[in-house]
Amino acid sequence: MDSMKPMKGNSKAVIYCRVSDVKQTTRGTGLQSQETRCREYASFRGHEVVQVFTDDASGGMINRPGMLAMLSFLRKHRKKPHVVIIDDISRLARGVQAHLELRAALSKAGGILESPSLEFGEDSDSQLIENLLASVSQHQRQKNGEQTLNRMRSRALNGYWVFQAPVGYRYERVSGQGKVLHRDEPTASILIEALEGYACERFATQAEVKRFLEAQPQFPKNSSEEVTNQRVNDLLNQPLYAGYLELPKWDVSFRPGKHEALITLETYKAIQDRLNGIARVPARKDINDDFPLRGFVLCGCCGNPLTACWSKGKAKHYPYYLCHQKGCEAKGKSVRRELVEGEFEELLKALRPTEELFEFASSLFRDLWEQRVETSKSQGKSMKAEVSQIDRKIAQLMDRLVDADSDSVVRAYEKRIGDLETERMVLRERIEKCGTPAKTYEDTFEHSMMFLANPWILWENGSIEHRQTVLKLAFADQLAYCRESGFRTPEISLPFKALGDICSGNLEMAHRTGFEPATFSFVRGALYPVEPPAHRDGSRR
Repeated sequence: MDSMKPMKGNSKAVIYCRVSDVKQTTRGTGLQSQETRCREYASFRGHEVVQVFTDDASGGMINRPGMLAMLSFLRKHRKKPHVVIIDDISRLARGVQAHLELRAALSKAGGILESPSLEFGEDSDSQLIENLLASVSQHQRQKNGEQTLNRMRSRALNGYWVFQAPVGYRYERVSGQGKVLHRDEPTASILIEALEGYACERFATQAEVKRFLEAQPQFPKNSSEEVTNQRVNDLLNQPLYAGYLELPKWDVSFRPGKHEALITLETYKAIQDRLNGIARVPARKDINDDFPLRGFVLCGCCGNPLTACWSKGKAKHYPYYLCHQKGCEAKGKSVRRELVEGEFEELLKALRPTEELFEFASSLFRDLWEQRVETSKSQGKSMKAEVSQIDRKIAQLMDRLVDADSDSVVRAYEKRIGDLETERMVLRERIEKCGTPAKTYEDTFEHSMMFLANPWILWENGSIEHRQTVLKLAFADQLAYCRESGFRTPEISLPFKALGDICSGNLEMAHRTGFEPATFSFVRGALYPVEPPAHRDGSRR
């Protein structure tokens, strides 16, 4: 400040301040510090500050809101030129081209550029120094960008996500690790249900996942209260939810992350397999609460799905199911909704097993669960052998890859190696959890047993998504409906078929030969041990 010469007069001046990021306006005092220094300079030079303009944008940009507002102000007062005070040349721009363009725009608008850090002039020496400083400022900006990118990539290589937290996660600072992704409830639990539901085909299409997410009040949506199709696809393709990350643009290969997974890698792989295949059930936008059986019930004459509509009467509208198939005998012949859905509900009610049979089946499920847990404990050894075999395959492919000359062969080897590495990760994840169920028997089968006990309750009280689930779980195929005779014999799903066989006594005695040790057989809904045949010496084995 000592090098400045005090100046008398009442020149009008404006101050321009800029920081690179909006966070600096809330977490720092950069703008305030710049303004304080510029006001001190204005007072020293005898300028009257009439307005302050600010920006929180990159110095490589020209069209900044604050800069455009200042240029507009200067043009309005061109007859009385104003001094433009900046704290440093880098506050004007951090690029040579941007600096030259803004410098020309300020001059054209009648602005006189001044700074406490640099004396601007029109002579060749002053312009040389100004351009050199602008070049240095640009180099610093580019260098900062390169260093930031390198640090972000290095952190990603170590398994840390470096971008905005995806839906279902939030950042928390962890000692020695910096910011790490953590579950964000209740969004995380909603997302888990959606992802696992798509993996196990509870949701047949992405459209059903979309409807499920939109029905959750606590799941974030856009301004139209909608979850877009693209967002659903992004959620299903995000490996972060399986505890892994991958950034091909930065050459960061698929690797374990340092955050908690929401789903298993096996579930993620099942999702990818479904996305890369063909959905078995088409997405229908016209499925709603008015006609939950639309598309599932077939015409008994032609075998095509029945459609549905509201028909206008004298006083009100009436709902109907009908066939629109060209050439069908029943084309245009409507059936009242309450008739079709009433008969369907009778079918569901008939699937309900007796209380004794249900208790018996429940005990069988529990025994099978405990047996499966014990069996899974012994599977670790075989899975370790599979991992070793995969390691050998990868090593062989790597040797072949080194000798490969064709680009297509190289790509084929790289793809195969990537698939094997994913398979190895899945096996290692299974080995870690081997013999340790993720949930208890009660947590796992509570809803399933409630459904088996009486599927009609879920249909009666559930949403359209629950009703679609009932159709998929209770019936193995679509239902055919005739206007004269009603529903044809339905093809029910395996669990209900098994319970039905037990209930109706549709059983056969298992042959004793070859059963070792004593085996159990169903007879009239009860269990009894079947002993092996006696040998000549009177012993049994």
